[in-house]
Amino acid sequence: MSHDFDLFVIGAGSGGVRAARFAAGYGARVAVAESRYLGGTCVNVGCVPKKLLVYGAHFAEDFEQASGFGWSLGEANFDWPTLIANKNREIERLNGIYRNLLTNSGVSLFEGHARIVDAHTVEVNGQRHSAERILIATGGWPQIPDIPGREHAISSNEAFFLKQLPRRVLVVGGGYIAVEFASIFHGLGAHTSLLYRGDLFLRGFDGAVREHLRDELNKKGLDLQFNADIANIERQADGSLAATLKDGRVLEADCVFYATGRRPMLDNLGLENVEVKLDKRGYIEVDDLFQTSTPSILALGDVIGRVQLTPVALAEGMAVARRLFKPEEYRPLDYSMIPTAVFSLPNIGTVGLSEEQAIEAGHKVKVFESRFRPMKLTLTENPERTLMKLVVDAGSDRVLGCHMVGPEAGEIVQGLAVALKAGATKQIFDETIGVHPSAAEEFVTLRTPVSR
Repeated sequence: MSHDFDLFVIGAGSGGVRAARFAAGYGARVAVAESRYLGGTCVNVGCVPKKLLVYGAHFAEDFEQASGFGWSLGEANFDWPTLIANKNREIERLNGIYRNLLTNSGVSLFEGHARIVDAHTVEVNGQRHSAERILIATGGWPQIPDIPGREHAISSNEAFFLKQLPRRVLVVGGGYIAVEFASIFHGLGAHTSLLYRGDLFLRGFDGAVREHLRDELNKKGLDLQFNADIANIERQADGSLAATLKDGRVLEADCVFYATGRRPMLDNLGLENVEVKLDKRGYIEVDDLFQTSTPSILALGDVIGRVQLTPVALAEGMAVARRLFKPEEYRPLDYSMIPTAVFSLPNIGTVGLSEEQAIEAGHKVKVFESRFRPMKLTLTENPERTLMKLVVDAGSDRVLGCHMVGPEAGEIVQGLAVALKAGATKQIFDETIGVHPSAAEEFVTLRTPVSR
């Protein structure tokens, strides 16, 4: 049977666009449907605008530190609408780039909501299209818990479009999005409290990293409240919000921001028309080839709930395109040693196993740590300290994990991820000459294991 397309992609985010472009480049007839915005979460309401806001927040510290280097500055004033307007202009530019990437690749772009009709048919704007294969790349969506007054809270989707910077912000959550936005709001001048229902945020990260970031954020004056959760939110007569906590305390704020998890975006997708199984968390279940329980329907990216990172979705998209249309270049995707960064202030960079994960996996480990004041801060009053840590298998000498909290942690750890992916040992780190003077050289000068 002849179909209109070889591949019909639902969702023009990072993974969907990458799969579509490469498939078209391999000669396939490809269509993409997108109902919201080109570029997906990352470009529009995720990592790109968030990083721009992080840059903006960091200027407050730069201004404070400038006097130590001889700079005399007048009073600095921050204007939120200017930052948001400039951010919006940049995102619009990136939307245009994504549009050009698709159309210049020969991909047919349909702007409208796509719904699966059957295993080989997709409907967009009332028109049906047949495809040999359908790829679901619809991403995720933030969740706000169902508590009284939840309509008064916002998620990351709305945070990027606030008309003004709130004077008082409650950030609820303990994951990387919560930590990043708490740093953003605090850095830009809002009185910010971070509420997390557990003992310590960033569950799953290395324990030393979590504790070090907690200490640094406390030093900066960010109000961290652990074992705290909101029971309900009420709008007060003056327009402000009153959040009643489960312990009975009441906190007043102008904005309550929830970063308590995301769900797969499956709304009105038509999955009831086909046999596509979901896992126990509600994500689309796929095999190692990204096939669902209906072989002609595939899925990738955040909607499958594996590693929810933009570069991972890109790699998954490329793997799908190669397997289907350029099999001689196909390589199974390796999810080990994926580096990641948390753009809190200070930043976190990490790759490989945490100390806790390494021990749980049965490794006998040696741990190397260094905590120091960055050179840039030695002429200032800023007490911030950097953490660098290596987790090493005591038997094989292989470096299992690399972790950092400090300026440009993501930039530094990206390079080290190549070494860990290649199986570098601690001896190789020791024999590598450092770049001096730099913070990064500390990773190749760690000599004495810490005692536990």
